[in-house]
Amino acid sequence: MSSVKVECVVKEPNEIGEGPVWEEKDSTLLYVDITGQKISRWSSLTNQIESMSTAHSNWPETLPAHQEFSRLYQSPTLALETFVGCVVPRRSGGYVIGEGTHFAAVDWQKRSITTIAHVDTDKSKTRFNDGKVDPAGRFFAGTMGLEVRPAEVEKKQGSLYSLQADHSVIKHFDQVDLSNGLDWSLDHRYFYYIDSLKFMLEVFDYDMQTGAISNRRTVYQLEKDEGIPDGMCIDAEGKLWMACYSGGRVLRIDPQTGTRLQTVKLPVARTTSCCFGGKDYTDLYVTSAYKGMDEEARAQQPQAGCIFKVSGLGVKGIPPNSFAG
Repeated sequence: MSSVKVECVVKEPNEIGEGPVWEEKDSTLLYVDITGQKISRWSSLTNQIESMSTAHSNWPETLPAHQEFSRLYQSPTLALETFVGCVVPRRSGGYVIGEGTHFAAVDWQKRSITTIAHVDTDKSKTRFNDGKVDPAGRFFAGTMGLEVRPAEVEKKQGSLYSLQADHSVIKHFDQVDLSNGLDWSLDHRYFYYIDSLKFMLEVFDYDMQTGAISNRRTVYQLEKDEGIPDGMCIDAEGKLWMACYSGGRVLRIDPQTGTRLQTVKLPVARTTSCCFGGKDYTDLYVTSAYKGMDEEARAQQPQAGCIFKVSGLGVKGIPPNSFAG
C-alpha cells in the first residue's frame, strides 16, 4: 500500500464539507457545505469551483405551524431549514437535495430551489443530514437532532426516509441520533447504514422491488481511536469505505466478515465523507470540516475543510445512482 497518495485538491475550505458525488459527464465533484449553506461543483479539469447558496432559497409558501413560529422569532430552526445535508443528481436534469426538513429540486442553471416534500413535521429542531440514491432511483436520506456542538446532538430525534419517483415519502424508522452514511451491496440485497453516535456500521436486508428494509444487525463496531463513523461508499469489490469524523481517516471494511482491511490517514481530523471518482473511478475523494475548531486547531490543520484525493488504492468505485423522479 506504499503507493497510496493523499493530495489536497479542493483548497477552498468548507465549514462542513459533505456528500461528495462524482459527475462523470463533466469530470466534476458535486458536494455540499452543510452549515455554509451551499452546493458546489469542482471541476477536476479546470480546478474551478461553481457554488450556489441555499441560505436565500425560496421558503415554501406554507410551513408547519412550529416552523412558521420559529421563522418569525429567528430561532435556530430558521438556520436549520437552509442547512443542506446532501445533494444527488436527477435523471431528468438538475439535482435533488435534503435541506432542512424538506426534499427539494435544484435547477442549477436558474439557481433555484423548489420544495418537493416535507418530513419531520412533528419535530421543531431536526434537519436532513446524509443521503444517497438507491439502484432503483429512490432517494434515501436521514435526519438528526439539533447540534449543541459538532457531533453532539439531541438524541433519538432523527428518522430515515426515502423519496419515491412519484414524490411520495416513506419513513423507514425513527429513534435515530445522527443519520449518516448509507449504501447498497453490489447485488442490491443489502442496505448499509450508519447512525453515527452508535459508533457502528449496520446492515439491513433490502428489497429492491419495494425499497423495504428489514433484519437490522451490526457489521462493524468502531474502536476508540477510530473516531465517529460518518459518510461512506462502496467499491467495485463490494467493500465499504467509511470516513471517520475526529479520526482523521477512512476505513475500508469487509461487510461480509466485519473486519477492517485498510486505514487511510488524512492530514485533517474532521473527515466527513467519501466517494470514488476520476478516470475509471480509481480515486477516492474525501470531504472534511473545520466548523467548531478554534484558531489554534485550525493553525495546526490548515487544510481542515478542504477536499482530498486519495490515489493508488488499487481498487475502483462504481458510478452513483440518480433520482428517478
